Amino acid sequence: MAKVKMTVNGRQVGSECEDRTLLVHFLRENLALTGTHVGCDTTQCGACVVHMDGRSVKSCTILAVQAAGSTITTIEGLAGGGDLHPVQAAFKANHGLQCGFCTPGMVMTAVDMIRRHGANLDEATVRAELDGNICRCTGYHNIVKSILAAAAEMGGVQQAAE
Repeated sequence: MAKVKMTVNGRQVGSECEDRTLLVHFLRENLALTGTHVGCDTTQCGACVVHMDGRSVKSCTILAVQAAGSTITTIEGLAGGGDLHPVQAAFKANHGLQCGFCTPGMVMTAVDMIRRHGANLDEATVRAELDGNICRCTGYHNIVKSILAAAAEMGGVQQAAE
């Protein structure tokens, strides 16, 4: 068993886990953060996307021990003070979700996308960057619309990639 410590959603956490424990399972089972979904365990669906040290990663392909010492943000840590994050609000306003299973991964991917591209986002870029995030319900049109609306709402603020 390995002792894993990291910062998750602004809080220092630590727990023991097997060396082979995936980050997604660590978050869900050890920390009870079930907003990060397990869809495929093979990095194909994107339902497990979280931010690790400011970048979106598929948590089903990272071991918890690899994330030790990192700063992790999950969908639960995205909004603050009871208000939705602008991307979450845009998904709600633009009907960018249906069953909701892919939504946490889509939202986390979108936040990173907006961070990297800012006002330079266009439909083609959004569609290309959603490769690897599967939605089986919506047909992607309203997801793309939501991401573009969020980018506009956030003022197209672009941050340097870390």
